[in-house]
Order: sequence, then C-alpha cells, then structure tokens
Amino acid sequence: MARQSLDANFAVTTFVKELKNNDNNNNTMKRFFTLTLFCAALYGCGKEQPFKMIAPVDFSHVKITDSFWAPRLKSHASTTLAVCIDQIENQTGRIRNFENAAKGEGKHSGIFFDDSDVYKALEGIAYTLQNHPDAELEKKADEWIDRFAAAQQPDGYINTFYTLTGLDKRWTNMDMHEMYCAGHMFEGAVAYFQATGKRKMLDVSIKMAEHIMSVFGPGKRHWVTGHEEIELALVKLYDATGEEKYLDFANWLIEERGHAHGQKGWNRGYHQDDKPVREMTDIAGHAVRAMYLYCGMADVAALKKDTGYISAMRRLWDDVVFRNMYITGGIGSSRHNEGFTEDYDLPNSEAYCETCASVGMVFWNWRMNQFTGEAKYIDVLERSMYNGALAGISLKGDLFFYVNPLASGGRHHRQAWYGCACCPSQISRFIPSTGNYIYGVSSDAVWVNLYIGNTAEFKLGKKNVKLRQETGYPWDGAVTLTVESAFSSDIRMRIPDWCKSYTLALNGETLASPPVEKGYAVLKRKWKAGDRITLALDMPVEVVSADPHVRENIGKRAIQRGPLVYCVEEADNKEGFEQIALLPDTKYQAAFQDSLLNGITGVTATNGDRTFTLIPYYAWDNREAGKMKVWIDYLEK
Repeated sequence: MARQSLDANFAVTTFVKELKNNDNNNNTMKRFFTLTLFCAALYGCGKEQPFKMIAPVDFSHVKITDSFWAPRLKSHASTTLAVCIDQIENQTGRIRNFENAAKGEGKHSGIFFDDSDVYKALEGIAYTLQNHPDAELEKKADEWIDRFAAAQQPDGYINTFYTLTGLDKRWTNMDMHEMYCAGHMFEGAVAYFQATGKRKMLDVSIKMAEHIMSVFGPGKRHWVTGHEEIELALVKLYDATGEEKYLDFANWLIEERGHAHGQKGWNRGYHQDDKPVREMTDIAGHAVRAMYLYCGMADVAALKKDTGYISAMRRLWDDVVFRNMYITGGIGSSRHNEGFTEDYDLPNSEAYCETCASVGMVFWNWRMNQFTGEAKYIDVLERSMYNGALAGISLKGDLFFYVNPLASGGRHHRQAWYGCACCPSQISRFIPSTGNYIYGVSSDAVWVNLYIGNTAEFKLGKKNVKLRQETGYPWDGAVTLTVESAFSSDIRMRIPDWCKSYTLALNGETLASPPVEKGYAVLKRKWKAGDRITLALDMPVEVVSADPHVRENIGKRAIQRGPLVYCVEEADNKEGFEQIALLPDTKYQAAFQDSLLNGITGVTATNGDRTFTLIPYYAWDNREAGKMKVWIDYLEK
C-alpha cells in the first residue's frame, strides 16, 4: 500500500502539470477528474483525516524490567551521564562558556553550537530523574541551570557564542544554529520541569522564546532555520505552558521554508528549503535536519489539523524507507553533506548513518504511527532503534559512534567524545526515554508497540490500566502480557513485519485466526485482572537480499534474526575473514551465549567444513580492533 500511495501521488502531480499545460484540453480535464476520483477512493480525499488517533504512554508510567533494556538504563544513569557531565564540565569548555557569558568576559571555546550538547545532556538527566530520583544528579542539574540563567541577556537572548564574540552579529546568519540551540534548551527545560516541577529553566526558555518572537514572525523579519529543531521544541513549550503563540510560531517557521527567504549563497536543498514543505516528495540534504523538520511538521499537523503536512510526510516516508534507508534503519549515506545523494546510493564502508539520524527516525516514525495506527511505522522505529541507534553507544555506556558504517577495515571505533558531540548528547537523552515507545492508547484500545519487559500503569480515558509484560525479546519471540486491572477496551498487539509466523493465545487457549488490522492483532474482551495474552513470534535466522537497485550489494546477502541485523566481525573470525561467504545451502544455528558481549544470541553459519560467527550489529567494536561487515558475499552454486 505504501508503494501504491507513492505512485498515486506521482500520478496526481503528473496530471496536474499536464492540466496546466493544456488548459483547453477536454480529454486532459476528464482524465484529471477521473484521477481525482481514484485519489478519493485511495486516500479518502474530501473527508477530514483523523488526527493523533493514538496518544503515547509516557515513559514515566512504564518501568522497564527486562534483561535487555533494564541494564542499559542502569549503565546510562551510572556511566553515560557521568561521561557527559565530565566532558561538559572538565574536558571541554562547554559549561565554562556559560560562566564566561555570565561575566561578559573570556573567550568562547569549541564550536558555535556547543550549547546544544549541554541542553541535551540536561534533558537526559531530567528523564533519568523521572524514573530514578537522585538528589546529587538533581543538584548538578540545578547548578547548570543557575549558569544558564546567569548567561541570559536582559532582553532574553541566550547563546554563549554570540555573547562572547559579539552580540551585534546575532541573528545575521541563518546557519549559525541560534534557534537550534534554543530548541534544545526548550526541550531540556520542559523535561526538567516535568521531572521536578522547578520552573527556573522553563522561565529562561520562555524569555528566549519571547525574544525570538519579538524579532521574527508575521509582519517582522523572515527567517529560515539552518538546522531545524526549534519547530518541534516550540510545540513542547506550547504543551507545557498552554500558550498557543508558541505553536503558531512553530507553524510560521515551517511555512517560511521554500519561499527564497534564505540568505545569499544558501544551499536550499541541503537545508530543506528548496520548496514549500507541502510540496516535498523526496528527502534531500542533511539527514538529521530533515528528521527534525518532519517531527516538527507532524507535531504542528496534529494540533493544527493540517492534512497537507500529513500527505507530504507520507510521500517522504515512502522515499526514505524504500529508496534511502539502510537495513539497520540508518539514513544519510554521504559524508559530504551528512545526508543524501541519489536514490539507492547506499555504500557500506563509506556509509555515514549518523547516530542522531537513527534516533531521528525513531522520533519521526513514532509520530507517524500516532496519526495512522499503522504498524509499519513501528516496524521502522524498531529497526532504527535496535540497530542504527543502539550501535551508537558501547556496551559499557562510555564510548560513542558518530558515524555508523556497515563495513569497516578495522579503523573505525567509538570515542569518548567528539568536537561535534551531537551524537553522545543525543544518546544521553534517548536511552532513558525508551519506555515512550512501548504503549499507546486511543479512544477504544491499548496499543502494544514494542516487546520489552515492563510494568505499566496509565489512564485510558477515565479508566486505570495496569499491565505487566514479560519477554526475552529481542533474543526470543515469546511475550506474555498480563492484565492487572479490569477494563473493556481492545488490546492491539503489533505483529512485526519481520515475523512470518506466530501464535496468539488468551488464558492458555490458542486463538485460531485473530483479526489483524494495519499490522496489529486485535483482541476484544472485557478484561479482568489476571487475564494473560501470550504471543509467540517465530524468530528464525533470515537471509536478506537488498533492493537490486543498490549497486553496492549486488551479489551479497545480510543476516537478520527478529529485529536484529547481524554482522561478521574479525574478532570472531580471524582466519580468512575476506573469504567469508554465504551459500544457498549454508546452515544457520542461533544460540544464546551468556558470556559474550554482555549476553547475546549469536548465529553460527556453516558451509561444509567452514563455520563462522555472526553477532548483532549494535554490539560490534566492543572488543579488539578488527574488520566488520553486514553485507556478505553470496555465492550461487
């Protein structure tokens, strides 16, 4: 259906162009109206589309308890945040920039957008505090916030780079990330307010938002944000304050794109500024910027009921997923522009696949699922989350990837930090919010999106819902969902797109053919405490082919099991690494290995008398240096 919708959009565009070129051509007019009727049948055009049919269940209502994610949350709180704090306070000048700005003296160190890393780390601290209160961590956050407030100018402006290098130059260059930094400040402020109830950071953000809106907006200066982010952040500020002007300004910023408001020499395609957002059909330019733009469009569309934005995002999603996404859920193949070149240009060793972009894919697909109730968006979210994003951090939680290639000659390694540290700080706020993506609610259902062991308690209308989920996912596909409070709405269990066979049972009785809608098995019942749903997802080793248009992977195959993409690493296959190949009769065996890479299900592949080992892609480069590849030569017999 996704491919069909793309074809339909292309056809509409073609016929509209033809109509414009043949104003008096009756045949063209007839064909156009025939196509319009087809569009109406396909999309329901002429009817108002539903908006946000699913509301997410916030991670603060979900306690993760499983053996896969719970240890990661623990290491994040104990290790990852400590690394970020140390880098920000001691190893780099990021916090010192705020101190200098408050005094109005001293030099600015680092890159002009380094403030954003501090704000993202604050957001990660805030999310951690919601589920794991820690007085010392909260004290540290308060110390930072005091520095932020002291660095704010009397008119509300806050940006350490321009405060220390010349306030007369502020708002003169659209690509200097002033609004990008402000957006991350808004997100951190809202998160900290939600976690602690403290308003100081929120008030700093409100003052900055008011300053920005005094300069830009209808009847004032035009502005196109060089690096999108503030758009979605303004919607969060609107949610926290109830002030609709922030939502309106987010909408105005999005509408500024594509009207030649960018500065002289502006690379319009790179900045997603070459056409109005409603007309976009193909992803282009910088990958992370695109993800933040689409998230902002989704948030505004939901509140403004803007079907034009939704239609554009459906087209863009087709283009991203079918022609520009790696098997890992990573996007952005080119180091040159940290983004996109042409369709199907997906090199392996040169793949860029910025960690931030994979996290952005999670953010965007989460929002698209809420509009549509279609499981395909969670399928992509899961792929990006378990592979492209999770690879961005080491198993210990102390080292980070910025770039995530699908092949390495042995010289690509995680680092403790980067000069441009957007990815470490991105991971620092993403990991503790994992619980956001597990459940959703609608007027008539609880939606189970991800299979992660947890206990959850949340509201469905006025009804209190309590659930307990137990699973060994992603290592096995056995899931038990226990209802711990009575309610009467449907439960919808996602059937992942990688799963070819499954069984579903209720209180021990197998359901012969449960109805499946948009990728979800629908269970209707008046639920009572103690009801148990058991879902068994078959999880065999799968041999995957790339789209034949991807030149780099002609004659190659990849291995996937469940949601995990696998790779071969030289650490396990020291002899003849370059000669490793898959055959049509290769035998595969999956087995859990407690002592390997914090416990993984590894895959052994046997070709006659040659056996080699595959590990999950996210776990590579956690041992000795060595080569790695996801796509493996496939030899036809």
